[in-house]
Amino acid sequence: MTAWLIDGSNVVGSRPDGWWRDRNAAFGRLVTRLGVLAARGDDVSVVFDGRPSDALGEGVHDGVEVLWARRAGPDAADDRIVELVSAHPEPSERCVVTSDRALASRVTSLGAEVMGAGTLLRLLDELEGGRPARPTRREAR
Repeated sequence: MTAWLIDGSNVVGSRPDGWWRDRNAAFGRLVTRLGVLAARGDDVSVVFDGRPSDALGEGVHDGVEVLWARRAGPDAADDRIVELVSAHPEPSERCVVTSDRALASRVTSLGAEVMGAGTLLRLLDELEGGRPARPTRREAR
């Protein structure tokens, strides 16, 4: 079982699929997709920047724990992710998903593992029955 902690805004923003037209709908689609990880028994939490929407408040949706940044401003969700890793009794059991190098550095210094956003999206594509894809050189870093 993997204990996922996902930088939701970073993952949504990593694929130019028109998410900017309706950010909250894009967040909801990501949570639905992450449900496949929860369905296989993984512990899945996602943290978003901004304010909760009526449709996607804090709580469990599709087996995924949805959390929001506690404040507005730069690095707000990143700070919440760092708090969650710090508070975990075994930070090394957490896999933080982000392509944000500064956040990755902060959580690896606490002992967490890091996976890039593109790698997670390809894993979800594969689990949902899509064609398996290899990580690009950039995403494998």
